Amino acid sequence: MKTIKIVWQRLVDERGLTCPRCGATEQELQKSLRFLTKSLLPLGIVFSLETRALTSQEFAQDPLQSNRLWVDNKPLENWLKAETGASPCCETCGEAECRTLTVEGKTFETIPAELIIKAALLSVEREVKRLTAGKPGR
Repeated sequence: MKTIKIVWQRLVDERGLTCPRCGATEQELQKSLRFLTKSLLPLGIVFSLETRALTSQEFAQDPLQSNRLWVDNKPLENWLKAETGASPCCETCGEAECRTLTVEGKTFETIPAELIIKAALLSVEREVKRLTAGKPGR
């Protein structure tokens, strides 16, 4: 079995709450994991999810670290050739501008499942190329 690790970090305040943007990303992340597991488990590929909580103090130092995803140790934006940015969020985030992701000219505040799935599939493709590199064709 090949395990591909997905890491997601977001702000979690003193009450254990996160902002609506991160909450929506969490739902999209769960949707993408269900799809990937159903699709790739028969091929021996599994996904693990690690969630990291940023404290309010850590968030205040660098708000753009919230709502970040890594797929197979590589930032999501690198897989997608995306740009990161920032926009105002909500009362949980205060005055801070929170992370956005721009892919092919479209900006996302919530990371949609389709982008997470695309990054995961690119990771799988890289792994297949690595495993088959230098092996003669049949």
